[in-house]
Amino acid sequence: MTTAPLVPLHCLRQAEPGPPRLTELPTGTPAWLLTRHTDVRQALTDPRLDRASLYAPDAPALSVIPNLLDDPDGLLNIDGVEHQKLRRTVQRAFTPRAIERWRPWVSTVIEELIDELVAQPAPADVVAAYSRRLPVAVISRLMGLDGLDLRKLGDWSDHALSTTAYTAEEIQQAMAEFGAFCFELVLERRKNPGDDLVSSLVQAADETDGVTEMQLTKLVLGLVVAGHETTMTTLGNALVFLLSEDRAAWARIGASREEAGAATEQLLRTIPLGDRSALPGMLRRATEELEIGGVTIPAGAVVAADTFSANHDPAVHTVAGEGEWPDLFAAAEAPTLTFGAGPHHCLGAWLARMELESGLHSLAARLPELRLAHPVEQIEWREGLLTRSPLTLPVTW
Repeated sequence: MTTAPLVPLHCLRQAEPGPPRLTELPTGTPAWLLTRHTDVRQALTDPRLDRASLYAPDAPALSVIPNLLDDPDGLLNIDGVEHQKLRRTVQRAFTPRAIERWRPWVSTVIEELIDELVAQPAPADVVAAYSRRLPVAVISRLMGLDGLDLRKLGDWSDHALSTTAYTAEEIQQAMAEFGAFCFELVLERRKNPGDDLVSSLVQAADETDGVTEMQLTKLVLGLVVAGHETTMTTLGNALVFLLSEDRAAWARIGASREEAGAATEQLLRTIPLGDRSALPGMLRRATEELEIGGVTIPAGAVVAADTFSANHDPAVHTVAGEGEWPDLFAAAEAPTLTFGAGPHHCLGAWLARMELESGLHSLAARLPELRLAHPVEQIEWREGLLTRSPLTLPVTW
């Protein structure tokens, strides 16, 4: 029996927006699914819905095989004062102004990667040559990881975000290795600080009461994974869409950095990071009874905020007709929820935006005739993870 090929993520259809309704997580745990923009935003900003209680002793099972996101001591899963204290140690490095200082260097890296790509005989794999290497190069430089085995980093990251690709024992072993690497990195930067982000985190933690070495280690680990994985995923999936569906947009992105910025925002809004079968949305748990979208959510209930559907809610966004693609250059009608909202809004949102905008603009400007070498039906995908992106993507120009 053969299985149908996976469709590109830009071809996935969002859930029909409507009031909160019950669904199930892959573990069988009931969850209230939120699909409307207003409801999803409420869930991500309302203090009565938190992350920490998802891992309380009485909490139901969330993952069939726990991964990095299920660490109860990680930044993602703590709330309130403790969360604010940890987040303050890093957020200064990720403000729009701070990120803008990195743009000239990132542009240099991009041009070097494109030079190496075009020096290869066509067809060439744009994932191996570009969409994977760019975010890894940026986060490695930002955190001072020069010399790290990039294949090992990719392997650790895949284990960290695995849903079905690896066993619980394999994930545990990989995370132990990754954690040991980050712990030694923290100790080394305390002895020999530099101008990298890890050194800054160590200094900020030492100036903040109550930040433990373990918390600092897990913070570094989480930033290494998040700092490249989602950007790599988005860039790869954006190239699948642009090179197969919207050649006119590719030309405009290459002609104007401003239009590349507008397109980046729309691509982030309209193409999900993965299949909803792995996780139906950003999870929260009600610490008390509350109302969302006219529906009473009981205390202790799990809520799944479907940001993909919320980003397509016709109540706040112009929705493309059947068989049509969104206008990538239209002004944003509402803030994208791709990066979340509220206290846990993604720290690296501005870094991801800058990398995507610069990466797409420069590639389209240098290679306006870039195109897929094979039909989309032949794309090999990275599967069994929370995210999905092309494993390889042969292109020619």
